[in-house]
This record gives sequence, structure tokens and C-alpha cells, in this order.
Amino acid sequence: MKKSLDLVFLWHMHQPDYRDYATGDFVLPWVYLHAIKDYTDMAYHLERHPGVHVVLNFVPVLLDQLEDYTEQFATGKIRDPLLRLLVHADSCELSEGDRQLTLDACFRSSHTKMIAPYPVYTRLWDLFQLLRAEGDAALTYLSGQYMADLLVWYHLAWCGESVRRENELVASLMTKAEGFNFADRKQLFDLIGELTSGIIPRYRKLAESGQIEISATPHYHPLAPLLIDFNSTKEAMPDAPLPKALHYPKGRLRVSRHIQLAKQSHKARFGAEPVGMWPAEGAISVETLEIFAEQGCAWAASGEGVLTNSIHSSNQQVTDRSEYLYRPYRLEKGADGLQCFFRDDHLSDLIGFEYSRWHGKDAANHFIEQLLDISEKSEETPVVSVILDGENAWEYYPYNGFYFLDELYAQLEVRAEIRTTTYADFIKSTRPDIARTGSLATISAGSWVYGSFSTWIGSEDKNRAWDLLCAAKQSYDMVLSSGRLSQSERDAADKQLCSCESSDWFWWFGDYNPANSVASFDRLYRHNLTELYRLLKLSAPLSLADPVSRGSLGPTGVEGAMRRATAEKS
Repeated sequence: MKKSLDLVFLWHMHQPDYRDYATGDFVLPWVYLHAIKDYTDMAYHLERHPGVHVVLNFVPVLLDQLEDYTEQFATGKIRDPLLRLLVHADSCELSEGDRQLTLDACFRSSHTKMIAPYPVYTRLWDLFQLLRAEGDAALTYLSGQYMADLLVWYHLAWCGESVRRENELVASLMTKAEGFNFADRKQLFDLIGELTSGIIPRYRKLAESGQIEISATPHYHPLAPLLIDFNSTKEAMPDAPLPKALHYPKGRLRVSRHIQLAKQSHKARFGAEPVGMWPAEGAISVETLEIFAEQGCAWAASGEGVLTNSIHSSNQQVTDRSEYLYRPYRLEKGADGLQCFFRDDHLSDLIGFEYSRWHGKDAANHFIEQLLDISEKSEETPVVSVILDGENAWEYYPYNGFYFLDELYAQLEVRAEIRTTTYADFIKSTRPDIARTGSLATISAGSWVYGSFSTWIGSEDKNRAWDLLCAAKQSYDMVLSSGRLSQSERDAADKQLCSCESSDWFWWFGDYNPANSVASFDRLYRHNLTELYRLLKLSAPLSLADPVSRGSLGPTGVEGAMRRATAEKS
């Protein structure tokens, strides 16, 4: 008799808050672009393969922004500059700033997978490169028709593979290839609105059918262990320098606040509070798990490196990973009622970083073989957690990962020895053959990246960013305790602070990230802090005028929005 295995995919969907709360405008377009590409395709694959069960983790601030776009399309009041340009009545009348925005934005994609496959889009790129080499003045030779065609091709390239295959408009525009008029652009704009507005209802329907579990993350994606205690950094990085501020003021209360907001968001959108949560970046500590348990979460998850470090800290013997990785764990003391799962870093990184270079069927076969090997080596029935970014990885796959996901899901539907499930269903299960829960004396604080917090703290740039945030939080506490703000003013300040507390800002700071990406996030972070001071009716410190980080002008070898679980060996 073949041995069996339980497989949980957790696809993590997240974009930081790109809105300028002062104007309502979106500073960057990534929410709606991922909506028409990745969120659409991922729903399509699940609808196509109803026998596959997965966990979809939606960060509430992403859902906030999807609903914001839905409102924009419904009212016609568009607050995203790139969408406004797509439906500008006359592309020959664009301002110099709008032309520059178009050129800056519309080549910001994977060249080999999203530009090179399309001859006309490639010609637009070649023309841009040719003129740019002559100097900025030469770019004035690019006509309004060039701008219109570039805007259309950028959005066509960002359409999901399922959209390209099944939507007649997209097929006709790709066939037309050039010379797009206003009617073409308006039709594409309307399709973008239809796809974006349909994301939440599609996933809600999948959840109602029982095929997927929708989980959440604390609302604005804060790095919870660091908000609670900077010193938790030392558990995995004993020699790491820390911010000058000793701690983040009232951080434990802020973590609770983000969790409460996430629960409210989830209940409003999906009819019930989430059963479990994926902490931002899989970052956990003993105190973090205790707060999750206090808030009624049944499960949380993190990275394999955190488990390995925790087993060492608990003075347990680490042998073959098949003997300890594939089961949930409980803390021996504290976090009552909470089970913690840990991702298989190897399998997750195969999908995130390796299989994009493989033939889709070969990659799917290899993944299945890996699972069967795990099953054979395990004495009990393992539960394998494959947890990764559900959006950014596919940009590096041919056809947005269509053939890999389609083949993988098709095989999983017919493999009786591999049961795809969700964490909620796993916990409810009473099957006696499932590996029982392990126990840990403690959790070694860390994240799914390297098992530490090095991506968010410990360097000069990152520590400075924390110090700026701590100073703003001290001012926030002082003003709120004074009673000078009305309730509506307090609410606005709280929302602004929540956005400033996101882990994403710290992710991007550092010289190993590309300079253009760092600059965008650096400006938005400092703007958010400045806006917080304005809402508190205080003058912003002059230090916010200076960049926190500048990034690297050369190749970095880092995937930007994605990281491997373990550092690559040189």
C-alpha cells in the first residue's frame, strides 16, 4: 500500500499600501497590475481544478486597495496616474511629466518574459533605447501614437495568461498590434476594471465552495516581533547592531491592533473571522504567538529556518529534516490553542526561483517526485507546507507559469497518495494516521528569510528607518494622550501610523536592492511619516528631507520583491 501525505499550499498575496492618503492617488500601480495578471490567473487555475485545495492568504491592506480600485472604476474618478494616461483622450497632448511617467513605468517588467515575446513591444523598447542614447532631448521625437501603443502593450503584457487565452478583446488588440486609438484604450481600461473588481468575489466563491481557506495577515503587514522587541533580533543574529531607540513604543498593543483590524476586515469581506494567520514575512517569536493565541487564531506559520533554530534552542536533537519538519508544533508554555506550521524551504524555493527555467511538465513531475520521496522517508503521515509569494514569482515564468501550475494541479487531482488540504481542514481532521503535533520549549525569533530578521533590521539604513518611525510614534503617543485631536482626527492619524508600520519599507532599504526601486519606496516611506506629523499637527523633522537609503546602481543578484529562504552560497 502506498504511503500517504498531506500537502498544504499557502499562496501569499500582498502589496503594500501605495496610496498617498493626502491626495488619494496611487503612487505605484502594482495592485491593479497583479490583479489582472496573478490574482486572476491563480483563481482561474483553482476554478479549472476543483479537486485541489489550498490556502490563499490575503493581506487586508491589499484588499483595501482592490476595493479602492473597484470604487474608482465604478465612479469614473480615477486616482491612479497610469490608468488615467491609458484613457487620456489625446495621447498627442500629454504633458512632459505624463510622457516621462509613461516611459518610466511602461518598460518596468521582466524583459525576457514580458517584453521580448512581443515583436511590436520589443520595437517600442528598441526605439526608446536608440533615442535615449542620444540624450533626453531626442525622446521628444517619440510621438503621441508611440505613447498610446506603449501604454496598451504594457497593460497587455501584464494581462494574465488566462485572460490572453479566453478574452476576445485582448486577442484582437494583440492581433492589431499597433496604431491603437482611444476606443481601443477605453475597451482595455474597462476590461481592467472588470477583472480587478471581480477578484474578491471570485475568491469568496471559492472559499464558500470549501475548495480554499482564506487566511489573513495583521492588517498593514507589520514585522510583529520587532514592534514588540528589537532585542528579538539577537536570537538569530547575536552581533547585529540595533536602532538607537531602545524599543518601539507600545509595540505589543500595536501588534494587537493590526490583528484586530485584520479580523474585522476578514469578517466583513468573507463572512467570518480567519481561522489562522500568516504573520507578515512569517516572522514569529514567543510573544508574537502568544498575541495570536490571545486573539483566537487557531494556526500560524513560519519558515523552516525558524523551526531549526527553535529546536536547537529547545535543546532537542536535530537529525534528518523528515523527522521534524512535517508536523505542526505547539509551545510547551503559552500560546494555548495555537498550532504552528513550518514551510518546506526547499520545495517552496523550487517554485519561487528554480522551476521558472524548467519545462512546465518536467517541473511538475519533479515536484511530485519530491513529495513522494518525503512520504517514503517519513515514519508517520507528513503534512508538507509549501508557502510562498503567490504573485511575483510568475513574472519570471514563461506564460505566467500557466503550464507548470496547470500540470501540477492536474497531477495532484489524480494522485490518491497526495491529499491537498488546508490548515483549517487539517486541524479539524481526526484521522489517526496523521502525524501528531510536536512541542517546542521556545521559539527562536526569526522570519522565513534566512530564519532571521536581517532583511528588516541590523544595517545602517534599516536602523535609521526604525529610529525615524520610533520618533514619530513617540510624537503620536504624546499628541493622542493630550486630547487635542477629535475622534476623526485620531482615526486618520491611526490609519497613517498603521501604514508607516508596514514591514515593506524596511525590506527595500539597503544597498543590495536596485536603486530605482529603493528610491520609490524611500520617498513613499518618508512622505508617509511626514503626513503622520501633519495629521498630528506637528512640524515634521528636517531629517525626513534626506533619503534613508539609496540602493545599488549596479546588478544586485537579489530578486527585489522576493527572497530565497536561505542565502545562496558564493
